[in-house]
Amino acid sequence: MTSPLTGSENFGAPPSIWRPDRLFQGFSSVINGFGSFWFFGLMFVVSADIIGRNLFDHPFVAVTEVVAYSVAGAVFLQLAHSLHVGRFTRAEMFIETVGEKRPYVKDFLYSLYCLMGFAVFVAIFLGAYPRFVDAWANQEVVGTPGAYTFLIWPYKLVLTVGAAATAVEFFIQFLAHGRDFIAGATSSTERGSVGSAAFLVIGAVLVILGVAWILAFADLSNAEIGILSILGMLIFILAGMHIGIALIVLSFSGIWLMKGDPGLSFRTLHLASDQFLVNYFFGVIPMFVIMGLLVSISDMGRDTFDVARQGLRGVKGGLGVATVAANAVFAAITGTSIASAALFSKIATPEMMRHGYSVQFSVGVVAGSSVLGMLIPPSLLLIIYGFLAEVSVGILFTAAIVPGLILAGAFGLAIVGMAHWWPAYMGNVGDKNLEVEHIALGDAVWKLAPIVVLIVMVLGGIYGGIVTPTEAGAAGAVGALIFTLAKRKLTWSKLGHLMVESGHITVSILFLILAANIYARMLALSGVPQQMSSFIADAQLGFLGFVTLYVILIVLLGMILDSVSIMLIVLPLALPVVTNLGGDPIWFGILTVVTVEIGLLTPPLGLTCFVVKSTLDDKRITLKHIFAGAFPFVVIMMLVTILLIAVPELALIFV
Repeated sequence: MTSPLTGSENFGAPPSIWRPDRLFQGFSSVINGFGSFWFFGLMFVVSADIIGRNLFDHPFVAVTEVVAYSVAGAVFLQLAHSLHVGRFTRAEMFIETVGEKRPYVKDFLYSLYCLMGFAVFVAIFLGAYPRFVDAWANQEVVGTPGAYTFLIWPYKLVLTVGAAATAVEFFIQFLAHGRDFIAGATSSTERGSVGSAAFLVIGAVLVILGVAWILAFADLSNAEIGILSILGMLIFILAGMHIGIALIVLSFSGIWLMKGDPGLSFRTLHLASDQFLVNYFFGVIPMFVIMGLLVSISDMGRDTFDVARQGLRGVKGGLGVATVAANAVFAAITGTSIASAALFSKIATPEMMRHGYSVQFSVGVVAGSSVLGMLIPPSLLLIIYGFLAEVSVGILFTAAIVPGLILAGAFGLAIVGMAHWWPAYMGNVGDKNLEVEHIALGDAVWKLAPIVVLIVMVLGGIYGGIVTPTEAGAAGAVGALIFTLAKRKLTWSKLGHLMVESGHITVSILFLILAANIYARMLALSGVPQQMSSFIADAQLGFLGFVTLYVILIVLLGMILDSVSIMLIVLPLALPVVTNLGGDPIWFGILTVVTVEIGLLTPPLGLTCFVVKSTLDDKRITLKHIFAGAFPFVVIMMLVTILLIAVPELALIFV
């Protein structure tokens, strides 16, 4: 299964969990609840500060610091529970394929990965605990003396407790998978399984010892260590290891080998886990996630589709174009492709099939047009790119407007063209005079009013310089909450699920960002990005050659990884090269997002296609139908990618 906003895979807890962990799971659920409520409460704090500052000229004191420390603290409170429910991102294809024939092999690998995760969080705990003790003993404060200060030990305590809880959860899963490995290996149903399992264990030990010996005694340069870490990362990820843990383990090992000082590796890990997430601008992620979930609950997407369907009823293929139009509008208030795919699968697909569209087109147009959610601002991927590239999120949003409209227009024109010249592919598209329920002008305005208000609040506030992206997300989330309550769509159970889900999504993203930051530090220390730039210059590939190879790499990675993971893995390598070659980081961000989104529609992973499949749960609809239906949209996205490379000014018109 996949997360509705990030596409992160949800693999659940181990198949049969260790029984004595129940008390601990109750504890992790409680602290997870605190973290979820903490995130939800931040949107009211930030919104109140906006009102106080702009209407009463009386801003709240220390909001920036409170939000920064709150986001970091809430993430650590929810790490253990997020791991328990399977929200630590990893690629499963290889390990699941092996596990179908040899389940004990999968359990053995999982137990190794959990042991590594346990070691990582024990290391984080060992760094956090002394800092907590010092802050408690010295009553350490942060802030501006004479204006405001607050004690820092509660934050240090949260980090310590969160790291310890996550280490315990990893250890519990290590025991569970280890027990299942032993049970599977000794099962009488598989002849020779005991011998195979023993061979597996011995082989793994020999490989680990061999790699350790080579790294310890081989005279490797920093660049060679960096390159080996990249290869190791690809192997770990393909073998199903948690991506964040893989990045941290390889970064830790790489710094140790390059500097010959394990203490420096520990200090890097401790400093990053203690300070990196303490950033006010990271608050934008939970705010937009909450807003997206509320908008999905409120039926705004259905209202948008109804209005678009009536407005395009005179166009051949109008239902398909209406789906694209509704996705484009919906994208302007959600910022995610996965949510769009889940929502319009339920709304548009049954309607198109009812009017004679083919199965593959009906599901393909939903999957294909949902990618607009990550390009048309506000976009979660552009926010993440802004963090990584250290460029303005507001400028990125502005730069995405024209490419987003071009992509939406290309989708719409392609559908009309297919309706006229490729009708067999689309099925019975005789909807030129489609009979739909008439919506009066006043009703149409009423249906679209909430969406327009949210767009003005979010994008208008950012472009007008009135609010920061974090503040815009908070204001949009409060606005979406008000509209959802007004529509009577929010129940207590939905609210509870929303808070927990928004926390899990935020944690999965921010933990990956934390791991990628440590990984980027290791790569910078290795000098690999600089040597890549020199290699490209010496090979005379030029800027165009590099960009072409980059696009091909992103598309290939998109077949096995989700969008966020691809960006966090590749950008630390690519961004320095682009800068050295004179590329514009704003344009490069737009190109990256468009290219990354292609991977959401391509097999074997194709997360958007899996979301459509799982949402519909219709035996008539297979993954083959969805991938085939999405293929024309993949082609269109590739053409738009080529257009952006050929005419980079398209992304810089309003910048």
